Amino acid sequence: MTEPTTALLAAYDEHMRGLGARGEGETHESDGPLLRKYGGFRGFVTSPRPDLGLRGAELDALIARQREFFAARGEAVEWKTRGHDLPADLPERLTAAGFVGEDEETVLVGLAAELAVPVPAPEGVTVRPVTAAADMRRIAALQTEVWGEDWSWLADDLTARANGTGDFLVLVAETDDPRPEVVSAAWLTSTPGTGFGGLWGGSTLAAWRGRGIYRALVAHRARWALDHGIRHLQVDASPDSTPILRRLGMHAVTTTTPYVWTPPAS
Repeated sequence: MTEPTTALLAAYDEHMRGLGARGEGETHESDGPLLRKYGGFRGFVTSPRPDLGLRGAELDALIARQREFFAARGEAVEWKTRGHDLPADLPERLTAAGFVGEDEETVLVGLAAELAVPVPAPEGVTVRPVTAAADMRRIAALQTEVWGEDWSWLADDLTARANGTGDFLVLVAETDDPRPEVVSAAWLTSTPGTGFGGLWGGSTLAAWRGRGIYRALVAHRARWALDHGIRHLQVDASPDSTPILRRLGMHAVTTTTPYVWTPPAS
């Protein structure tokens, strides 16, 4: 790992291992070495440090306690793991406890100043910020079409955050036709006091991929980040997005894999 990448990973570990902003109806709390939230779309568990500090039976007991907590609530939970975390056998112990690993993603971190380069949207497409609930429903419909599963819940989530504290940006890329179509969407979340912003979304309709829309959305968010005092930008990226982001100047610092436990059907 190069010296700049090591420094970026250290900054990530210091600032980006928390629970993020508190959503409507969510509760945030600690349980031993873990941070836990519940009451939203699904529960979430993360370690604020790269080393949980527990091994063997003590770690198994911690895992079982999370499972039992969310079982009592009838709520699914995601345990966010990172590739450089300790103990190294945490994924195996989560699997043994009934958690299911989802797709691994690459954690990339970059400097907003290096990403805020002029990248125009392709001809026939306009990028603009949105806050209206109607636009959030269009984004949810886009996500549903791209991923082939129900993302309708996203509309209320984005609407609530976009009309909250002002540290959240949602963008759409839409056609310039008389009846504009949303062909891609992306958003940025910031954590006050950390200098970090998270880049999310970026899903694009199949017919519009490969035209530079994703790059334009990254650049637009980077410029907004600079205007709002955000120095670092972070992405949990799919294999499709990782090469693009690396070419734009972001650095792969680790990997992340969510492990999800879902209550048995009643």
